[in-house]
Amino acid sequence: MPDFEELLARWRSAGVLDAQAEARIRAFEDAQEKSGIAGIRWQGMIALILGAILLSCGVALFVSARWEHFSPGLRFAIVLGMVAVVHLAGGLARDKFATLSIALHAVGTVATGAAIAITGQIFNMEGHWPIVILMWAIAAACGWLLLRDQVQQTLTLLLVPAWMICELNFYMAGHIGADAFMGRALFVGSVLYLTFFVRSERMVVRGTLFAVAAIAAVIGTLIMTSGWVSYSSGQTLVPFGVRIWAWIVIAALPLVIATFHGHKGLVPIMLAVGYAVALPWCNRVWTQAEKFGAVQRTITHSEPNLAAHAIMALFALILCLWGVRIASRALVNLSVVYFGAAVAWFYFSNIWDKMGRSLGLIGLGVLFLAGGWVLEKTRRRLMLHMSAADNASAEVR
Repeated sequence: MPDFEELLARWRSAGVLDAQAEARIRAFEDAQEKSGIAGIRWQGMIALILGAILLSCGVALFVSARWEHFSPGLRFAIVLGMVAVVHLAGGLARDKFATLSIALHAVGTVATGAAIAITGQIFNMEGHWPIVILMWAIAAACGWLLLRDQVQQTLTLLLVPAWMICELNFYMAGHIGADAFMGRALFVGSVLYLTFFVRSERMVVRGTLFAVAAIAAVIGTLIMTSGWVSYSSGQTLVPFGVRIWAWIVIAALPLVIATFHGHKGLVPIMLAVGYAVALPWCNRVWTQAEKFGAVQRTITHSEPNLAAHAIMALFALILCLWGVRIASRALVNLSVVYFGAAVAWFYFSNIWDKMGRSLGLIGLGVLFLAGGWVLEKTRRRLMLHMSAADNASAEVR
């Protein structure tokens, strides 16, 4: 905070601070002020974020409006120039305004991905499209190694699994079971990010990865519930070699990474792998002949059965208990939301259709009122339990 003299005087008069501690605080605040980090409030952060987005969109719009009139060489020079100029501007602002530098370097790294894709288009390089994501991830990793900032780390940690999933999608496309494996990889990776970085002190990394993983876990579950759908009798299962690589991504890599948190860090990942293995098989499958113009096809449909809903609710409870164990309020709150969503999904899938419209709405109202009250009461009790545990551990220290 820029105006901390009054607080320092109050703490000094109360005997909380001595002269040596006060001098260290002043030196730290002066260093922060010179770097441009201290004093920046949420208005400034919003301005920086919006400025970075608008700058990227404006440059892209300007170039795209005149793109057809440029030669391939000029297009390539423009693409490289955009990335270089943004990164150079970030480097020049690093000493005087570190936050602006971070925002500019983030724009440069995001623009690098677009530059890689556009370069391939300029020179008509067709082929293995996931390599674009890999090269983009390598660029973000280089930015992380050089700059050591949280935005570059976040981009790297998002792009590396995105490349793996794109590779699996490339080789599994058109095969039966592709959705099951894709959903498994997405779900287990999401649980890894939810539990591995939940105690990280890097706020941007932790917050961004938690939000992305929370959404990706839901998407992965939805994909897994329709994992064995086929649209023609000529479709085949995912090739054996591709399945081996898929299980490396789904189970082997997350378990190896989780071991960095010790054997206790393996627990949620092992449970997530078990959940991912079981859920695609907990489906009710039926075939149906449908006509598309003059062509009649036999399509395989599937929907989650009772066991699938039970597994979803059970895993949400386990995730909640794990959040209590590691004292993560964010994980507990998310798990409560997941459990409520699992119960609501079961109601709409298995009960709503068996009741009339009026009875269905009455039941839905009772479910939201009673279920919401129970979940909120349980959530508050867990929060009080964690607060008491935190206070007890603080007293011991």
